[in-house]
Amino acid sequence: MEMKLIKSRQLGKLIFLLLIITIVSSCSTVNYYLQAVSGHMDLVGKERPIEEVLSDAETSDDLKQKLKLAKQAREFASNELSLPDNDSYKTYADLERPYVVWNVVATPAYSIKPKKWCFMIVGCLSYRGYFEKQKAIDHADTLKKEGLDVQVSGASAYSTLGYFDDPLLNTMMVHSDASLVGIIFHELAHQVIYIDGDTAFNEAFATAVEQEGLHRWFKQQADLAKYKEYLTKKETRHQFYKMLKETRLALQMAFNEAENEQQKLSAKNDIYTQLQQDYKQWSKQNNFYGYDQWMQRDLNNAHLALIATYQDLVPSFLNLLATVNGDLPTFYKRVAELGELEKAKRDEQLAAYKTQRIGLR
Repeated sequence: MEMKLIKSRQLGKLIFLLLIITIVSSCSTVNYYLQAVSGHMDLVGKERPIEEVLSDAETSDDLKQKLKLAKQAREFASNELSLPDNDSYKTYADLERPYVVWNVVATPAYSIKPKKWCFMIVGCLSYRGYFEKQKAIDHADTLKKEGLDVQVSGASAYSTLGYFDDPLLNTMMVHSDASLVGIIFHELAHQVIYIDGDTAFNEAFATAVEQEGLHRWFKQQADLAKYKEYLTKKETRHQFYKMLKETRLALQMAFNEAENEQQKLSAKNDIYTQLQQDYKQWSKQNNFYGYDQWMQRDLNNAHLALIATYQDLVPSFLNLLATVNGDLPTFYKRVAELGELEKAKRDEQLAAYKTQRIGLR
């Protein structure tokens, strides 16, 4: 009965939202929102309470272990990290596919700056999400015809920023225990603070909360082995992203210095060839080949557009947290105050926090 009531409330919100969209939007925009609403309702229709899934004899032991972990992490998020205490991530949905949405990212052929799309509720984003892979591919093909660099990538997590109660998904269960816990912290952080039109700010803040949350989680669990594994993976990821960031800088410099399009194209090809060579050498030196599949793509500017977005400002937020002695409610308040500033001023203050060096905890 309670689950039916929750679904009824979500349906009511969606119908109201659709009425507004139909009135104020163009046909193409309405079509995009319709697929989003349809996809979300399909997701809602597959939700089950975690306790029900755990008591189901057909639920695998592996899934039970993951759901029990997620339940503990959800309680920890509210009790220890001051994250929202609502019904998000207290239900489970099996979508019977590997990703919940497929995101389309696009950039000009000779720029790293991503194209932005603006939507109701969430504001402007540097990507466009589709619940059906083919629709994402179709939109990507349209953008390619406009001469843009494009990538389509699947996402395992999904957030409505607290507007609806988001469920745990089968797409999240393939992650390591640390990653699953981190996803819950990350997505709940978006419900605390979300600034329209500033993807870099939003993702860096949520990533900082995720990292600090995992530090406290592992400390409470006294699981030094898994914490060490997390730190190792984090450092490896940091090194890889550093390589990509250096490539971004090289591309932007080359685009700025080139005198014509032919020079830009030549420089672009050379830089991506160099990236492949650098990656092969780095992989061999570190005996790590976890990014081979990613690197085997036909890389273009769109693949690098959001990498730094998720990483560049994280040290700034961690330093801000340190200035309030790790007090998360105060930290959230300070971040909210930053979010109220004009973007230029906000970026200036975040840059000031970044001057100190943050080591891995």
